[in-house]
Amino acid sequence: MHVLLVASAFNSLTQRVHAELRDHGHSVAVELALPAADLVASVRRHRPELIVAPMLTSAVPEEVWSAHTCLIVHPGPVGDRGPSSLDRAVLDGVPRWGVTVLQANAEMDAGDVWASVECPGPDPGGSKSAWYRGEVADAALEAVLLAVERFASGTYVPEPQTEGLARPLLRQEHRRIDWLRDGTERVLRTLRAADSRPGVRDELLGGTWYLHGGHPEDRMRGRPGELLATRAGAICRATVDGAVWIPELRAHRAPGEPAAPKLPAVLALGELLPELPERPHPPERPEPAAPAEGGRSPGPRPRPRPRTWSDIGYHEERGAGFLSFSFPGGAMSTTHCRRLLDAYRAACARPTSVLVLGGGRDFFSNGIHLGVIEAAADPAEESWANINAMDDLVEAVLTTTDRLVVSALGGNAAAGGAVLALAADEVWCRSGVVLNPHYGLMGLYGSEFWTYTLPRRIGPAGAELLTAEALPLSAGTARRLGLVDRTVDCPPGEFAHRASALAARLAGHPATTARIAAKKARRELDEARRPLASYRTAELERMRQTFFDPQAPYHALRRAFVGKVRPDATPPHLARAVPARHGAPPAARPVPVTGPGVPDAAPDPGRC
Repeated sequence: MHVLLVASAFNSLTQRVHAELRDHGHSVAVELALPAADLVASVRRHRPELIVAPMLTSAVPEEVWSAHTCLIVHPGPVGDRGPSSLDRAVLDGVPRWGVTVLQANAEMDAGDVWASVECPGPDPGGSKSAWYRGEVADAALEAVLLAVERFASGTYVPEPQTEGLARPLLRQEHRRIDWLRDGTERVLRTLRAADSRPGVRDELLGGTWYLHGGHPEDRMRGRPGELLATRAGAICRATVDGAVWIPELRAHRAPGEPAAPKLPAVLALGELLPELPERPHPPERPEPAAPAEGGRSPGPRPRPRPRTWSDIGYHEERGAGFLSFSFPGGAMSTTHCRRLLDAYRAACARPTSVLVLGGGRDFFSNGIHLGVIEAAADPAEESWANINAMDDLVEAVLTTTDRLVVSALGGNAAAGGAVLALAADEVWCRSGVVLNPHYGLMGLYGSEFWTYTLPRRIGPAGAELLTAEALPLSAGTARRLGLVDRTVDCPPGEFAHRASALAARLAGHPATTARIAAKKARRELDEARRPLASYRTAELERMRQTFFDPQAPYHALRRAFVGKVRPDATPPHLARAVPARHGAPPAARPVPVTGPGVPDAAPDPGRC
């Protein structure tokens, strides 16, 4: 069928639905529901067979839903209604949740039900946004595909809703934190229900800020509301019974002004921040020993690890090293890149044969930090510093020849972050991941050695098509094209465990030593043909011209992105009807986590 997606923004769920519908044989176009756009005229122009709204914050005009079947994806179970469903679910700590696909009519969220799929409730230790991009998105995609299949059959009759509970929008007065009374768990739940949007409005150091993100801290105490310490750009603030880490702040601006960028909290506060101790992350402790044969414990049970936070961590298991990192929104500033490079070099000094990058459940990386760049005194200079720091990191990965490097993507990756993943010898993705390996939508040529790594995997023609098309790819299609070596079909919370088991198998396999030797020989051959430095020089020459040209579109596009300025019209590359992909992607194969043998779908050593 020809399916039109109507959405308030081309967000992560809309991108996933776009990619997966194409994978399932449908042609797809997108129209954004914008204040200045005539949605009725746009729908007439597209003449869709079906309309799907994966993320819509406004009502569908009657002229549209009365003339076309329009399926609304509501992130709540049948009967749940209202604009703050996920926020309330996090605040309430619900154990089970669901996603409903219903038909648009005159009453919001009250239409007939085409499909409904259950999913786990929010992880008590996780954020709303990670839950939305993980379990909720999985359920939404399953419900959309089922609803589309039922519609295509021409025989299915949707079920009317007999009852429902419409709840109003959660406003800032409902999200208030009382630092003199609220305990750590309540503060965390309030913060997590508001990340990444809209944040929790609060007064701090004489200013009004939106707080984004929250992580518990067990070891530090202070007067409730007091700032106690900093770590990796975050601030630690005392509660009545503990403390929380807050990674990001956003300055409050008057209505009608562009939104301020979300920034690392220390950077946002600047000179307002009093002198505080920088607390290093406590060292990783080994996992508790397994019980001895017969069920007896080999010794005293280790004390529980303290609850704290860091955006970079490292541990080892059975010959494999795991360098984890999780930066808010997947954005990597100059400082993030340099710190991660230091951690990477330290990990490479360890006696392991496999090094896994990432492995978390949310974003792998989305490239340079546009918010920090926009807030800089000289955005051009900060852009230049940031891209060079990214290049330094990618170059370190590409020139690692004494072990296999694996990028483990439990969440989405885009732009330079997607290309960072491709620098590894193998790329493993959870089946729900969406990749955007292109830069053009921000007016950039791109760097991170993409002119070396992308053609190496999919050929020059494939690289040119992907970067020009600038559309999202599902993990399945990325694997079929050769960008990804393995897809792991599992819930978001299980991906790290699956990646750990697979990496340990890879580290212990006899063929790994030969693969490392072949990798080293291939790198030397590639270097002899064309030095790696020449790719970087050519890419950065293009990037420098853009960064230091005040009239380059990049600057206006960056400001609009950071300021959440909505476009006047749907971008042409989205509004254009995109045909189904040629050839369905292979079904995700189950990934065994025990037993002998190299993991299936391991790439040819010559391509490492």
